[in-house]
Amino acid sequence: MIQIQAALFWAYAIGATFALSAGRQLQVWERINAGEGPRTRSRAANPYLALTTLFAAVLMVPTGLFLLWQNPAWATMHVADGHDGVWAGFVLFYAGGIPVAAIIGFLVAQALVLVGAGYWAYLSCVGGYFLLFGTLFHGWDGRGYERFLSPGARDFAGWRQDSVVNHVLDFLTSGTFLALLLFGAAVIGTMLFTEIGWLMEGWSLPGADEDRKVHRFLAIAIAAAGVYGLPFVGALAASVLVRLLGGWVGLPLFAVLAGLTLLSRRSPVRWLYGLVGVPHRHWRADLAPDRDAREGSAGREAWVTTDRSA
Repeated sequence: MIQIQAALFWAYAIGATFALSAGRQLQVWERINAGEGPRTRSRAANPYLALTTLFAAVLMVPTGLFLLWQNPAWATMHVADGHDGVWAGFVLFYAGGIPVAAIIGFLVAQALVLVGAGYWAYLSCVGGYFLLFGTLFHGWDGRGYERFLSPGARDFAGWRQDSVVNHVLDFLTSGTFLALLLFGAAVIGTMLFTEIGWLMEGWSLPGADEDRKVHRFLAIAIAAAGVYGLPFVGALAASVLVRLLGGWVGLPLFAVLAGLTLLSRRSPVRWLYGLVGVPHRHWRADLAPDRDAREGSAGREAWVTTDRSA
Protein backbone atom coordinates (compact mmCIF):
# COMPACT_ATOMS: atom_id res chain seq x y z
CA MET A 1 0.00 0.00 0.00
CA ILE A 2 3.02 2.27 -0.36
CA GLN A 3 4.89 3.55 -3.38
CA ILE A 4 7.09 1.00 -5.13
CA GLN A 5 10.38 2.76 -4.40
CA ALA A 6 9.74 2.65 -0.64
CA ALA A 7 7.82 -0.62 -0.40
CA LEU A 8 10.79 -2.97 -0.01
CA PHE A 9 12.27 -0.87 2.79
CA TRP A 10 8.95 -1.00 4.64
CA ALA A 11 8.61 -4.75 4.15
CA TYR A 12 12.15 -5.31 5.45
CA ALA A 13 11.50 -3.09 8.48
CA ILE A 14 8.25 -4.89 9.29
CA GLY A 15 9.94 -8.28 9.08
CA ALA A 16 12.77 -7.14 11.35
CA THR A 17 10.36 -5.57 13.85
CA PHE A 18 8.25 -8.74 13.96
CA ALA A 19 11.35 -10.78 14.77
CA LEU A 20 12.48 -8.37 17.48
CA SER A 21 8.99 -8.32 19.01
CA ALA A 22 9.09 -12.12 19.23
CA GLY A 23 12.75 -12.19 20.22
CA ARG A 24 12.33 -14.17 23.43
CA GLN A 25 9.98 -16.66 21.83
CA LEU A 26 12.47 -17.19 19.00
CA GLN A 27 15.26 -17.86 21.50
CA VAL A 28 13.10 -20.37 23.36
CA TRP A 29 12.01 -21.97 20.07
CA GLU A 30 15.63 -22.40 19.02
CA ARG A 31 16.69 -23.96 22.33
CA ILE A 32 13.72 -26.33 22.55
CA ASN A 33 14.41 -27.64 19.06
CA ALA A 34 18.19 -27.77 19.52
CA GLY A 35 18.28 -31.53 20.03
CA GLU A 36 15.38 -32.52 17.81
CA GLY A 37 15.21 -33.60 14.20
CA PRO A 38 15.77 -31.45 11.12
CA ARG A 39 12.05 -31.10 10.46
CA THR A 40 11.44 -29.13 13.65
CA ARG A 41 14.52 -26.99 13.02
CA SER A 42 13.51 -25.98 9.50
CA ARG A 43 12.65 -22.33 8.95
CA ALA A 44 9.28 -23.36 7.55
CA ALA A 45 8.35 -24.78 10.96
CA ASN A 46 8.89 -21.41 12.65
CA PRO A 47 5.36 -20.06 13.32
CA TYR A 48 6.55 -16.46 13.70
CA LEU A 49 8.29 -16.48 10.32
CA ALA A 50 5.26 -18.14 8.74
CA LEU A 51 2.93 -15.46 10.12
CA THR A 52 5.29 -12.71 8.95
CA THR A 53 5.29 -14.16 5.44
CA LEU A 54 1.51 -14.49 5.54
CA PHE A 55 1.15 -10.85 6.62
CA ALA A 56 3.31 -9.65 3.73
CA ALA A 57 1.62 -11.85 1.12
CA VAL A 58 -2.01 -11.42 2.19
CA LEU A 59 -2.08 -7.77 3.32
CA MET A 60 0.87 -5.85 1.89
CA VAL A 61 0.96 -7.27 -1.63
CA PRO A 62 -2.76 -7.04 -2.55
CA THR A 63 -3.18 -3.51 -1.20
CA GLY A 64 -0.07 -2.37 -3.02
CA LEU A 65 -1.20 -3.91 -6.29
CA PHE A 66 -4.61 -2.28 -5.92
CA LEU A 67 -3.04 1.16 -5.60
CA LEU A 68 -0.69 0.42 -8.49
CA TRP A 69 -3.71 -0.36 -10.66
CA GLN A 70 -5.87 2.47 -9.33
CA ASN A 71 -3.22 5.18 -9.57
CA PRO A 72 -0.02 4.04 -11.33
CA ALA A 73 1.42 7.56 -11.36
CA TRP A 74 1.32 7.89 -7.57
CA ALA A 75 2.33 4.27 -6.93
CA THR A 76 5.49 4.70 -9.03
CA MET A 77 6.29 8.13 -7.53
CA HIS A 78 5.36 9.61 -10.91
CA VAL A 79 7.98 7.71 -12.84
CA ALA A 80 5.05 6.47 -14.94
CA ASP A 81 2.17 8.72 -15.99
CA GLY A 82 -0.35 5.92 -16.46
CA HIS A 83 -0.87 2.23 -17.05
CA ASP A 84 0.96 2.37 -20.37
CA GLY A 85 4.09 3.57 -18.61
CA VAL A 86 4.17 0.75 -16.07
CA TRP A 87 6.56 -1.99 -17.09
CA ALA A 88 5.25 -5.47 -16.29
CA GLY A 89 8.43 -6.11 -14.34
CA PHE A 90 7.34 -3.49 -11.79
CA VAL A 91 4.31 -5.61 -10.95
CA LEU A 92 6.39 -8.76 -10.66
CA PHE A 93 9.04 -6.94 -8.63
CA TYR A 94 6.43 -5.59 -6.23
CA ALA A 95 4.42 -8.79 -5.79
CA GLY A 96 7.48 -11.00 -5.31
CA GLY A 97 9.76 -8.52 -3.61
CA ILE A 98 7.50 -7.63 -0.67
CA PRO A 99 7.37 -11.12 0.92
CA VAL A 100 11.06 -11.71 0.17
CA ALA A 101 12.07 -8.41 1.81
CA ALA A 102 9.92 -9.19 4.87
CA ILE A 103 11.49 -12.64 5.18
CA ILE A 104 15.02 -11.22 4.85
CA GLY A 105 14.30 -8.60 7.51
CA PHE A 106 12.90 -11.25 9.83
CA LEU A 107 15.84 -13.64 9.34
CA VAL A 108 18.45 -10.90 9.83
CA ALA A 109 16.86 -9.69 13.07
CA GLN A 110 16.28 -13.26 14.25
CA ALA A 111 19.94 -14.17 13.65
CA LEU A 112 21.05 -11.15 15.67
CA VAL A 113 18.65 -11.95 18.50
CA LEU A 114 19.80 -15.58 18.65
CA VAL A 115 23.46 -14.60 19.04
CA GLY A 116 22.66 -12.14 21.81
CA ALA A 117 22.82 -8.95 19.72
CA GLY A 118 19.28 -7.77 20.33
CA TYR A 119 20.21 -4.09 20.16
CA TRP A 120 21.67 -4.61 16.69
CA ALA A 121 18.43 -6.31 15.68
CA TYR A 122 16.68 -3.15 16.82
CA LEU A 123 19.07 -1.06 14.71
CA SER A 124 18.14 -3.15 11.67
CA CYS A 125 14.51 -2.11 12.26
CA VAL A 126 15.59 1.52 12.58
CA GLY A 127 17.60 1.26 9.37
CA GLY A 128 14.64 -0.10 7.41
CA TYR A 129 12.26 2.58 8.62
CA PHE A 130 14.88 5.29 8.09
CA LEU A 131 15.19 4.28 4.42
CA LEU A 132 11.39 4.19 4.13
CA PHE A 133 10.89 7.68 5.54
CA GLY A 134 13.96 8.99 3.72
CA THR A 135 12.49 7.84 0.41
CA LEU A 136 9.15 9.48 1.16
CA PHE A 137 10.67 12.72 2.49
CA HIS A 138 13.61 13.25 0.16
CA GLY A 139 13.59 10.60 -2.55
CA TRP A 140 16.38 10.42 -5.09
CA ASP A 141 16.03 14.04 -6.23
CA GLY A 142 14.89 15.94 -3.14
CA ARG A 143 11.25 15.85 -4.23
CA GLY A 144 10.09 12.80 -2.30
CA TYR A 145 7.37 14.55 -0.32
CA GLU A 146 6.16 16.29 -3.50
CA ARG A 147 5.77 12.92 -5.20
CA PHE A 148 3.96 11.47 -2.19
CA LEU A 149 1.53 14.38 -1.81
CA SER A 150 0.68 14.59 -5.54
CA PRO A 151 -2.20 12.20 -6.23
CA GLY A 152 -1.91 12.61 -10.01
CA ALA A 153 0.74 13.26 -12.63
CA ARG A 154 -0.76 16.67 -13.37
CA ASP A 155 -0.56 17.62 -9.69
CA PHE A 156 3.10 16.70 -9.56
CA ALA A 157 3.91 18.56 -12.78
CA GLY A 158 2.28 21.72 -11.43
CA TRP A 159 3.60 21.46 -7.88
CA ARG A 160 5.61 24.70 -8.00
CA GLN A 161 2.63 26.66 -9.31
CA ASP A 162 0.57 26.34 -6.12
CA SER A 163 1.11 26.43 -2.36
CA VAL A 164 2.05 23.40 -0.30
CA VAL A 165 -1.12 23.82 1.79
CA ASN A 166 -3.33 23.54 -1.28
CA HIS A 167 -1.44 20.46 -2.46
CA VAL A 168 -1.88 18.84 0.95
CA LEU A 169 -5.61 19.63 0.95
CA ASP A 170 -5.97 18.21 -2.57
CA PHE A 171 -4.19 15.04 -1.48
CA LEU A 172 -6.33 14.65 1.65
CA THR A 173 -9.49 14.86 -0.44
CA SER A 174 -8.31 12.48 -3.17
CA GLY A 175 -9.35 8.89 -3.79
CA THR A 176 -5.74 7.81 -3.28
CA PHE A 177 -5.75 9.12 0.28
CA LEU A 178 -9.09 7.43 0.97
CA ALA A 179 -7.65 4.12 -0.25
CA LEU A 180 -4.55 4.66 1.91
CA LEU A 181 -6.77 5.38 4.90
CA LEU A 182 -8.83 2.22 4.47
CA PHE A 183 -5.90 -0.06 3.67
CA GLY A 184 -3.76 1.55 6.36
CA ALA A 185 -6.36 0.72 9.00
CA ALA A 186 -6.12 -2.94 8.00
CA VAL A 187 -2.38 -3.23 7.32
CA ILE A 188 -0.97 -0.96 10.03
CA GLY A 189 -3.62 -2.02 12.54
CA THR A 190 -2.76 -5.69 12.05
CA MET A 191 0.96 -4.89 12.15
CA LEU A 192 0.70 -3.05 15.48
CA PHE A 193 -1.63 -5.66 16.97
CA THR A 194 0.86 -8.40 16.06
CA GLU A 195 3.91 -6.58 17.38
CA ILE A 196 2.25 -5.65 20.68
CA GLY A 197 0.83 -9.14 21.08
CA TRP A 198 4.21 -10.77 20.54
CA LEU A 199 5.87 -8.35 22.94
CA MET A 200 3.35 -9.19 25.66
CA GLU A 201 3.67 -12.88 24.91
CA GLY A 202 7.42 -12.59 25.41
CA TRP A 203 6.97 -10.78 28.72
CA SER A 204 4.77 -13.64 29.93
CA LEU A 205 7.59 -16.20 29.62
CA PRO A 206 9.06 -17.35 32.96
CA GLY A 207 11.59 -14.82 34.19
CA ALA A 208 11.33 -12.60 31.10
CA ASP A 209 9.20 -9.88 32.66
CA GLU A 210 11.98 -9.09 35.13
CA ASP A 211 13.92 -7.33 32.36
CA ARG A 212 11.09 -4.88 31.79
CA LYS A 213 11.79 -1.79 33.90
CA VAL A 214 8.58 0.19 33.28
CA HIS A 215 4.85 -0.43 33.07
CA ARG A 216 3.68 -2.36 30.02
CA PHE A 217 1.87 0.59 28.45
CA LEU A 218 4.91 2.81 28.85
CA ALA A 219 7.15 0.06 27.50
CA ILE A 220 4.96 -0.21 24.39
CA ALA A 221 5.04 3.58 23.95
CA ILE A 222 8.85 3.62 24.26
CA ALA A 223 9.14 0.76 21.78
CA ALA A 224 6.90 2.56 19.27
CA ALA A 225 8.87 5.80 19.64
CA GLY A 226 12.14 3.95 19.15
CA VAL A 227 11.06 1.92 16.12
CA TYR A 228 8.93 4.51 14.31
CA GLY A 229 9.55 7.93 15.84
CA LEU A 230 13.34 7.88 15.86
CA PRO A 231 13.73 6.91 12.16
CA PHE A 232 11.07 9.47 11.23
CA VAL A 233 12.96 12.27 12.96
CA GLY A 234 16.27 10.97 11.61
CA ALA A 235 15.05 10.90 8.00
CA LEU A 236 13.66 14.41 8.36
CA ALA A 237 16.94 15.66 9.85
CA ALA A 238 18.98 13.98 7.11
CA SER A 239 16.81 15.57 4.43
CA VAL A 240 17.20 19.01 6.00
CA LEU A 241 20.99 18.64 6.26
CA VAL A 242 21.24 17.55 2.63
CA ARG A 243 19.14 20.50 1.50
CA LEU A 244 21.17 22.99 3.54
CA LEU A 245 24.69 21.61 3.11
CA GLY A 246 24.47 19.35 0.07
CA GLY A 247 24.81 15.60 -0.09
CA TRP A 248 28.62 15.46 0.21
CA VAL A 249 28.58 17.32 3.53
CA GLY A 250 25.08 16.71 4.88
CA LEU A 251 25.07 12.91 4.70
CA PRO A 252 28.51 12.38 6.36
CA LEU A 253 27.56 14.85 9.07
CA PHE A 254 24.29 13.03 9.67
CA ALA A 255 26.11 9.68 9.76
CA VAL A 256 28.43 10.98 12.49
CA LEU A 257 25.54 12.34 14.55
CA ALA A 258 23.56 9.12 14.11
CA GLY A 259 26.56 7.03 15.14
CA LEU A 260 27.06 9.05 18.31
CA THR A 261 23.35 8.82 19.12
CA LEU A 262 22.90 5.11 18.49
CA LEU A 263 26.26 3.43 19.06
CA SER A 264 27.64 5.17 22.14
CA ARG A 265 27.70 3.04 25.28
CA ARG A 266 25.93 5.86 27.15
CA SER A 267 23.45 6.48 24.37
CA PRO A 268 19.97 7.43 25.61
CA VAL A 269 18.59 5.13 22.92
CA ARG A 270 20.43 2.17 24.46
CA TRP A 271 19.09 3.13 27.86
CA LEU A 272 15.52 3.32 26.60
CA TYR A 273 15.95 0.00 24.80
CA GLY A 274 16.91 -1.58 28.12
CA LEU A 275 13.65 -0.41 29.71
CA VAL A 276 11.36 -2.23 27.30
CA GLY A 277 12.29 -5.79 28.21
CA VAL A 278 13.20 -7.16 24.78
CA PRO A 279 16.35 -9.30 24.52
CA HIS A 280 19.57 -7.34 24.93
CA ARG A 281 21.76 -10.35 25.58
CA HIS A 282 21.68 -14.08 24.91
CA TRP A 283 18.71 -15.27 26.95
CA ARG A 284 20.28 -18.66 26.78
CA ALA A 285 19.11 -22.11 27.75
CA ASP A 286 21.33 -24.78 29.20
CA LEU A 287 21.96 -27.31 26.44
CA ALA A 288 23.17 -29.95 28.91
CA PRO A 289 20.33 -30.44 31.44
CA ASP A 290 20.58 -33.14 34.03
CA ARG A 291 18.75 -36.43 33.66
CA ASP A 292 15.87 -35.43 35.91
CA ALA A 293 15.29 -32.27 33.92
CA ARG A 294 15.03 -34.28 30.70
CA GLU A 295 12.32 -36.46 32.19
CA GLY A 296 10.08 -33.82 33.71
CA SER A 297 8.20 -30.94 32.11
CA ALA A 298 9.06 -28.73 35.07
CA GLY A 299 12.72 -29.51 34.58
CA ARG A 300 12.39 -28.70 30.90
CA GLU A 301 10.91 -25.31 31.73
CA ALA A 302 13.90 -24.58 33.95
CA TRP A 303 16.18 -25.74 31.15
CA VAL A 304 14.61 -23.38 28.64
CA THR A 305 14.62 -20.29 30.82
CA THR A 306 18.13 -20.35 32.23
CA ASP A 307 19.52 -16.82 31.77
CA ARG A 308 23.16 -16.20 30.96
CA SER A 309 24.83 -13.00 29.92
CA ALA A 310 26.47 -12.96 26.51
